[in-house]
Amino acid sequence: MENTQDFKPYIPASKVTPEFTFTSIFSGILLAIVFGAANAYLGLRVGMTISASIPAAVIGMGITRIILKKNSILESNMVQTIGSAGESLAAGAIFTIPALFLWAKEGLIASPSLLSIMLITLCGGILGALFMIPLRNSIIVQEHGVLPYPEAQACAEVLLAGESKDSGAKAVFSGMGIAALFKFIVDGIKLVPGAIAVPINKLKTEFSTEIYPAVIGVGYICGYKISSYLFAGGVLAWFIIIPAIILFGGNAVMFPSAGETIGEIYAAGGAGAIWSKYVRYIGAGALVAAGLISLIKTLPLIFRTFASALKGLSGSKNSSTERTAQDLSIKVVIFGVIAVVLAIWLLPVIQAGIVSAILIVIFGFFFATVSSKMVGLVGASNNPVSGMTIATLLISTILLKVTGDTGAHGMISAITIASIICIIAAMAGDMSQDLKTGFLLGATPKKQQIGEIIGAIVSALTIGVVLVLLNNAWGFGSKELSAPQATLMKLVTEGVMNGNLPWNYVFIGAAITVVFEILGLPSLAVAIGVYLPLELSTAIMIGGVLRYIVEKKNKAETSENSSGVLFSSGMIAGEGLCGIILAVLTVCGVGEKIDLSRFIPPVVQIIGAVVLLAGLIALILRYALKKNESKV
Repeated sequence: MENTQDFKPYIPASKVTPEFTFTSIFSGILLAIVFGAANAYLGLRVGMTISASIPAAVIGMGITRIILKKNSILESNMVQTIGSAGESLAAGAIFTIPALFLWAKEGLIASPSLLSIMLITLCGGILGALFMIPLRNSIIVQEHGVLPYPEAQACAEVLLAGESKDSGAKAVFSGMGIAALFKFIVDGIKLVPGAIAVPINKLKTEFSTEIYPAVIGVGYICGYKISSYLFAGGVLAWFIIIPAIILFGGNAVMFPSAGETIGEIYAAGGAGAIWSKYVRYIGAGALVAAGLISLIKTLPLIFRTFASALKGLSGSKNSSTERTAQDLSIKVVIFGVIAVVLAIWLLPVIQAGIVSAILIVIFGFFFATVSSKMVGLVGASNNPVSGMTIATLLISTILLKVTGDTGAHGMISAITIASIICIIAAMAGDMSQDLKTGFLLGATPKKQQIGEIIGAIVSALTIGVVLVLLNNAWGFGSKELSAPQATLMKLVTEGVMNGNLPWNYVFIGAAITVVFEILGLPSLAVAIGVYLPLELSTAIMIGGVLRYIVEKKNKAETSENSSGVLFSSGMIAGEGLCGIILAVLTVCGVGEKIDLSRFIPPVVQIIGAVVLLAGLIALILRYALKKNESKV
């Protein structure tokens, strides 16, 4: 195991190279907006987000080296530092804030304003960055060789590969362009439907899959195992639970239907209606139980890492004048935290009081520490942020109810607390990963920390526009934007505050999760599969199968910076961006004018969807099976 004292970064501390430049700041800001919007769209569709550090590093390197002909690895690193902050802030925001829009649609509260969304996300983003600053020395430096930081190492390898002109930028940009074109064909001019469904009348259900590049790209990045667990949950929901509900309860009237029997609901809306009224509550119970079990299982590690980080804080006051050991002043951290907490307490637009502000400080610093070290162990993509958020939401909602803050205001306060905590955990985890990449390369921590704050501010200023735009175009909770995590947070909050959650369905879902845990399966992945529509799980599974084929065929190309992974990352970004553009067109009334579906017979549309899906699979395999020498 490498000793910290013996470690030498790629760029020595004594050497000063361009790093915090106009080019890196401007490029990073653009990527923060791009990946923030793309990840927001992706998370609202499938309930999962991806780490943007590696694709941001690739694009940043493409900008600095290929386009601008500059040769500074630290500039490229700064681009990905600022750019990945947008993805992290978006991930925290979309897991929680859409719950406010869902309540507004039900008439319970007023629709959240752009200003309130901006301030909530800004508070979470800045606190996440500030809480991580005093932890850098103890977590990044003192535990070098102890915490592997797998994705940070992969990101550093990508940037180092750029030094030998092996960047993979072409794969990322190709994926972006192809996915944007597919998205425009499917959801823009609507030549083909976005999903293919085959009814299975004997089982009273259907088999379906989406053909969208982003969802298949998620499956490719996750790999075969995780994708198969998601698909297993989908099979359980759609081929066992739904047929059982129809078979055994066909003539029954069950909550929450308004007088309709299950048979009548199925006749009117098919298997999808049964999923919407019943199975999603079972899936919610499975998700809550999986999140809490995940948190409980990691509690020993959480407390150990939190204690060791606090113990290492004394070593954070590093008086070294070396460039690679300079952090932002602790005074900046303290005054910044105080200013943000006062804003949370005193600004009426945030709708949180002193109790909420105190809870945010306590939970925020705790989960910032936990998230930073968990990323060091399992990577940002596997960081259990949702479990931390559910735990925070449950505790804070109970405390708010006990203190008399109930009703609409109490629910808003609970979601506000959960939103800020979720963003803090996501931001702190991303920042620790970026600082680790910088540590390996020889970046200046102080400049990276400023870059993270810039990325958080820019993302906070833009994420509200993205959320409002998407909600106006399709609506959260719709087929296009199911917002599964936010819907879950809404159900949990309502269940605690009002006691109107159908607990019998929730407990069935929780029992399913317990069975998965007993069998040794990753219950969170299976629970997400139960909760999501089958068409999403199937598309993710297609991507996982493609990854499996590539890894068997091309064993040297299984790393996180292989052509297939970079191409899939580009597809996610490209479809997300095109989705935002189409949302703008929809809101402006242009969407209906470019809709060509009325001129094409349904049979032709289905055939076209199959052909498009086959073509997409062929393209993914073409890029994924390329050798290293192709990645230029």
